[in-house]
Amino acid sequence: MTDPVAQLPSELDQLPDRDPEETAEWAASLDAVTKAAGPHRAAYLMRRSLQHAEGAGIALPKLLESDYVNTIPTSAEPAFDGDLEMESKITAWNRWNAAAMVTRGARYGVGGHIATFASAAWLYETGFNHFFRGKEGDGSGDQLYIQGHASPGIYARAFLDGRLSEQQLDNFRQESGGDGLPSYPHPRRLPWLWEFPTVSMGLGPLSAIYQARFNRYLTNRKIKDTSNSHVWAFLGDGEMDEPESTAALALAAREQLDNLTFVINCNLQRLDGPVRANFRVVQELEGAFRGAGWNVVKTLWGNAWDELFQLDTNGALIRRLREVPDAQFQTYATRDVAYIREHFFGSEPALVELAKLLSDAKIAECFYSSRGGHEARKVYAAYRAALEHKGAPTVILAQTVKGYTLGKGFESKNANHQMKKLSIDEFKGMRDLLGLPIPDSAFQDGLVPYGHPGADSPEVRYLQERRAALGGPAPARRVHAAALPEPEERAFKALYKGSGKQEMATTMAFVRLVKDLMRDKETGRRWVPIVPDEARTFGMESLFPSAGIYSPLGQTYEPVDRDQLMYYKEAKDGQILNEGITEAGAMADFIAAASSYATHGETMIPFYIFYSMFGWQRTGDQMWQLADQLGKGFIVGATAGRTTLTGEGLQHADGHSHLIASTNPASLNYDPAFAYEIAVIVKDGLRRMYGPDAEDVFYYLTVYNEPKQQPAMPEGVEDGIVKGLYRFKEGTPASADAPRLQLIGSGTAIHWALEAQELLAADWGVTADVWSATSWGELRRDALECDEALLRGEERVPYVTQALSGAPGPVLAVSDWMRAVPDQISQWVEQDWSSLGTDGFGLSDTREGARRHFGVDAQSVAVAALAQLARRGEIPASKVKEAREKYGM
Repeated sequence: MTDPVAQLPSELDQLPDRDPEETAEWAASLDAVTKAAGPHRAAYLMRRSLQHAEGAGIALPKLLESDYVNTIPTSAEPAFDGDLEMESKITAWNRWNAAAMVTRGARYGVGGHIATFASAAWLYETGFNHFFRGKEGDGSGDQLYIQGHASPGIYARAFLDGRLSEQQLDNFRQESGGDGLPSYPHPRRLPWLWEFPTVSMGLGPLSAIYQARFNRYLTNRKIKDTSNSHVWAFLGDGEMDEPESTAALALAAREQLDNLTFVINCNLQRLDGPVRANFRVVQELEGAFRGAGWNVVKTLWGNAWDELFQLDTNGALIRRLREVPDAQFQTYATRDVAYIREHFFGSEPALVELAKLLSDAKIAECFYSSRGGHEARKVYAAYRAALEHKGAPTVILAQTVKGYTLGKGFESKNANHQMKKLSIDEFKGMRDLLGLPIPDSAFQDGLVPYGHPGADSPEVRYLQERRAALGGPAPARRVHAAALPEPEERAFKALYKGSGKQEMATTMAFVRLVKDLMRDKETGRRWVPIVPDEARTFGMESLFPSAGIYSPLGQTYEPVDRDQLMYYKEAKDGQILNEGITEAGAMADFIAAASSYATHGETMIPFYIFYSMFGWQRTGDQMWQLADQLGKGFIVGATAGRTTLTGEGLQHADGHSHLIASTNPASLNYDPAFAYEIAVIVKDGLRRMYGPDAEDVFYYLTVYNEPKQQPAMPEGVEDGIVKGLYRFKEGTPASADAPRLQLIGSGTAIHWALEAQELLAADWGVTADVWSATSWGELRRDALECDEALLRGEERVPYVTQALSGAPGPVLAVSDWMRAVPDQISQWVEQDWSSLGTDGFGLSDTREGARRHFGVDAQSVAVAALAQLARRGEIPASKVKEAREKYGM
């Protein structure tokens, strides 16, 4: 026989073989087994050898897939620590009430999802009864990322526990009356219950990884010992298609986050049909997680399958399970036993013979209901294994039937995600299956009743005793954090003074301010600087040696720049989170830090700095997640604007992030022009977010990389800076009857407005006052609140209207943003309004060239101002043409 090793070139050919004869003997032995007992026996022996080698400490690459069987056999399951009969009753009540809640809501057309919790009920119930730590025990408790579509089941459990009323269940998805329940986990809508918003698929798994990592960060920095906290993320197998779901798997393994467990409900169905119709999603996920370095526990089959596996003496059943695609297995759960005998067991003679030993009832039990995710003992064993595994995170792949216990009309149907109600007959069938004591007389007027065994029933007492032993109710959100003291004024005063003759970009001004604030004795250690790899771009390298970059391993190498003043320093207690090239990961970091005041009772002050183009545009969904989670902190869009980042071009030129940011009600958006404005805004932000009357908001600041002389702060402008507008420089009239107008600029555009002010006065005898608009968004927010007050009969004048009241002439606004940004306030400005901006795509050029292209440079501003005056008849139209020619336009 030809030596197969010699036939197949591989990486092994590059390794020295010190005993080719012995190698050939091993190959010959394998050939002999294959010939005598078949390839499956040979594969089994090879895998057993690899398993033995791994146990002996021999370094070998891991196999990425195992057979389609449970990782933990029945014989190895630990003793079940609980009353299974009682827990079955509790689960039955919760299944019923979850389905009843959604069905009753269907009367009002508000929707809801039934099938997801029906498949995952035991995955949650086992955790609640045995594993999930509450916040009333030691530490912070566990962090639970609940799959959004399973929320009815969580509400049903809270109802059984006495935390929700029947009226609240009846107001599921009807919140406007003030006593309703949000559709999914929304902390902003139900802040005493939900901690983490997860229904935007993919964000739950990503956030769970960074939450587990942030827990370690708090411990290593000695802020809080979180060693007793475990992060549990409940996910759907279809949800794993989202790129965010798997984006940080390697990080979790690399940092050995054994405080993290993913529980993936593998019911083989997504929203419209099978997850992997022609393939096997469980095997795919196993390979992906193993390849990333995770511990994988497969919980696929219930106890009914044990008999089948024992009868499978030649491995035919295992082979068949390995080859059947998901969509076919879904079909088995909906067809009769005769179909299963023909299409599953009829594939080869060995299976035909095996099926002859099985009753129809046994086959029905195995293929209709007996899944690992539906049996508490199986789930308990998987969870126990996850907690006991050290050195890597664990993923549990639990197979279930979508719509389980809801009847043949629901179970495994492609449309069951969109099915919002059961009929009365279907409910009665479910009642009988679950063994619930609900009489037919309870179904009045065709309405399904809620069920409850009584506040003092054995079921409720058992549930509450289990939760008390685990540290109180879960999920639960608690806020115990005290207000932070105000930082010393010294850090802010440095920016109030300006930069004198030295030029400084506002990006550098912000970094300098934060660096000083991080030295504050009271609050300095609570700052969490976050950056996706380009710290040096933003001038943050000065923080490296002083604050250190967080790494759970510390620094195991000598950095190449060790002999330099600002060398790259990593440390176990490092303060900076430098995430690599992942804005999504950095944003997940920010969310964990921004909500630490509730999650851990430890207030942190995160600031996340990034290329402004790659913030709201790339991770806007996470900005909404941050708002929903009531997070606080400073988000900083650096290299902001469409014309300040020279040479980078279209995809780097942000002219619209403030428009996107304005859609988020929790985001306070500022576009400061000067260093002192940044100091005032940050100081006020610290007060509003972390003071005695803390608000659930976060700040978005845009800063620029364009060096400019920073003026000292004028007197009395603080209030205007915070509110969004103040007059920075009043024009000096050339004569009593000189035409006059108001120029409003934000961010770096203030400098074009100031230059235009000089051009208008020197070349055209026109007087212009220059205003700094620090926040178009806050001006609009205030005006909208005034409009709402008017509907209630309250007379209030918007601040922007008050500030500009009586200012002579028209108003011309200019910014490095598209015109829709300043135009947000136009309807509340009494004067004639016009704006200039950078609409369209960005381009590569010098700053001067880009600004002339967009028509926002000083000369363009001057011409636009003259055109406004000409339209009002205050100057001849010929002056506008003359100005265009003079300025080369």
